[in-house]
Amino acid sequence: MIDPADLRALWDFSDPAGSERRFRERRAASAEPQKAAVLTTQVARALGLQGQYVEAHAELDQLTPADGEVAVRVALERGRLLRDTGQADAAADCFTRAKESAEAGGHHGLGIDALHMLALLPDDPAEQERRTREALALARASSDPEVRRWVAPLLNNLGMTLHDTGDLVAALEAFEEAVRVRTAQGDAPETAVARWMVGWTLRLLGRTDEALAIQQALAHENEEADRPDPYVHDELALLHAERGEPDLAARHDREAARLRPEG
Repeated sequence: MIDPADLRALWDFSDPAGSERRFRERRAASAEPQKAAVLTTQVARALGLQGQYVEAHAELDQLTPADGEVAVRVALERGRLLRDTGQADAAADCFTRAKESAEAGGHHGLGIDALHMLALLPDDPAEQERRTREALALARASSDPEVRRWVAPLLNNLGMTLHDTGDLVAALEAFEEAVRVRTAQGDAPETAVARWMVGWTLRLLGRTDEALAIQQALAHENEEADRPDPYVHDELALLHAERGEPDLAARHDREAARLRPEG
């Protein structure tokens, strides 16, 4: 099979078309049917992220594994496609099947992925929070690195759920913990996203100066690393507008528009 880290290296979730191309190229070069099957599930996921749902389902339809990692991944990616097209009940069935198959086969990282998707399905934020906290407790308690890597994404999901319930103080705590986890992992781009979430929440809490300091630092670091982020400039525009600095706000609005892909 493929090392999960190798799969992650092929992903750029901000560029699903580019990710699709890389997965197709790797699949074409693979002489091992099982590896090619895993790569097919990722082609399907990349297509789904582009809104090409018929094509994504067709990729998964090529695969008919009865069990094992490929079966778990097919159920996971089918569930994501169904969720994205508003078929929550069918998606829940897929994620539940993926979770049970992952647990039976020892694919614990995929199992926590399925749990995290199940937590996103309820309309009720309180139920989302309950499920997310359950998954987070499992991830924190695990010694499996593929499970532990879910701690930060689950903290982000928890923060978003708490935001939706109106508990911005608790949301901030979750986002700040996610920054600490990401920093320890040494993943600079993901850490930057986690810090953005902290800055965003600080702005919503009215802590404008603290939020501004974070977003300004991110803008500078992104420029140095040649990975500018329009969302940082969106926040800077809002923050400068709140501070009564319309010229600076307009400048960041223009920069955000420039950085966004056309269409």
